[in-house]
Order: sequence, then structure tokens, then C-alpha cells
Amino acid sequence: MDKVLHFKIFCLENYKATHKLTGKAAYDIFLKHGVFNYITDFFDILHSFGLLYLINDIDEFISNRQNKTEPHE
Repeated sequence: MDKVLHFKIFCLENYKATHKLTGKAAYDIFLKHGVFNYITDFFDILHSFGLLYLINDIDEFISNRQNKTEPHE
């Protein structure tokens, strides 16, 4: 299996478990916010992180994407 694909699955499964989500819910979040592309683009850096730091980084990435896509009042 491709090492990047394997790492994407690892991230998805751990994100799902950390946030107590279904697989579909976690997958939908990753798709909506471009997390799979983020993981691909920054694989060389991300795969060196510890699990807690990695999940926090993904949370921060998603939060930043949400803030950019929500309309400002």
C-alpha cells in the first residue's frame, strides 16, 4: 500500500476515534475541508508528528478552513 494512503487512513481512523465519530462523519469532514489534500501536500512533515500533535494539527487546519469559508457579519 502507498505510504501516503496508509498515513491518510491512519489519520482518519485516529481522528474518528479521538472525536468519537462514525467513519462516514470523519470522512465527510476530511473531504469537506480538504484534509486529505493537506495530508498529501505536507506528508513529509506530518508523518513525523506524534499522534496527539497530529490530531491537534488537523483540528487547527479544519478550524482555519471553517473560518475562511464562513461569511463574515
